[in-house]
Amino acid sequence: MGATKRPFYRIVVADSRSPRDGRFIENIGSYDPMREPSFVEIDGPRALEWIGKGAQPSQAVTRLMEIAGVVPRQEPPAASKTASRAQAGSS
Repeated sequence: MGATKRPFYRIVVADSRSPRDGRFIENIGSYDPMREPSFVEIDGPRALEWIGKGAQPSQAVTRLMEIAGVVPRQEPPAASKTASRAQAGSS
């Protein structure tokens, strides 16, 4: 959504068989990166309800849900890999 050089995104629940920009089941939020600070609005209870039903959020939506406070922040897995490599190298 949005216009040229003015992006605006909707966060939707879609069936995996639907086209990427095609039909969706429910609109659960929006993201506006052009505002300062960027604006993230997600209907937390509805998002968690869909996840409970088996919906799988994309990486980008997971990050937006962490920013909005819908799900707790998780430590990036890259940091744990470097720590384990350092331990393995010192043995």
